Amino acid sequence: MYKCISSQKLGFFLVLAVLLTALLFTVSRVSRALAAQEPPEDAVFLPVIMYHSLTEPTNDYQLSPADFERDLAYLRDHGFESVTVSQLAAYTNGSGSLPAHPVLITFDDGFYNNFSAAVPLLEQYGMQAVVSVVGRYTDEIAPADPHVPKYSYLTWADIREMLDTGCVELGSHTYDLHANDKRAGCSILLGEDVDAYTLMLRQDLEQLQSRAYEETGISPAVFAYPYGFICRESIPVLKDLGFVCTLTCREEPNYITRDPSCLYALGRYHRSPKYTTEEFMEKALDSQTP
Repeated sequence: MYKCISSQKLGFFLVLAVLLTALLFTVSRVSRALAAQEPPEDAVFLPVIMYHSLTEPTNDYQLSPADFERDLAYLRDHGFESVTVSQLAAYTNGSGSLPAHPVLITFDDGFYNNFSAAVPLLEQYGMQAVVSVVGRYTDEIAPADPHVPKYSYLTWADIREMLDTGCVELGSHTYDLHANDKRAGCSILLGEDVDAYTLMLRQDLEQLQSRAYEETGISPAVFAYPYGFICRESIPVLKDLGFVCTLTCREEPNYITRDPSCLYALGRYHRSPKYTTEEFMEKALDSQTP
């Protein structure tokens, strides 16, 4: 049986709805205002570009080598110079300098074509990139089906050769947490004990750090969150393991200062094949093209 709502109750709900609407509007205005705040005077604008696989595209995470070359040519012709995380870390710690218009080029997942297709172009254009690998892919999947540019992953031998070129910096993409499932990358589960989560994440990350050091003599200092899933519980673990920079999938500009904390949770612009170089760069460079 249905009951009628009294006019008094109806009035209360209407007032409540108006108040909630006003609150949401205010929060939205404040958020926009904060986002529009001017960066510190000494801040250096840093666009970060996120690539995955360089091959003829059949999905949103593949880009043709020809388009990648057009991107590099655009950056060069518009005065941008690529930087490494090592350079950024040195700058934030008060030493070293950055070019007037730096850009950070990154690759996720560790596809073989990051070596076979990207490295020759990086060398040709005098640029550098971070390649963040998934440990299990390199240990298990790559050796089983190596050196197919369309889909293979980097082997450790590939990585060593790639690092020897001097135009690639090695990053971590977890050892075996690259999955968009119940956990959502390396994020904490709802209701999961923080200590248990911390132990799980530490063991996974240490496994890749250890394997990378065994195979290359290098422990990555940059971490790319799988699928961009971030949780605050991961931050102490990453810092304790020596990561000085973390990469997200949030499409937003970055401003580098002399504060090392500015390198955590850098925003990145995903390079989709849906756009021309000019269309993508207009967005990624935030209208700050010199």
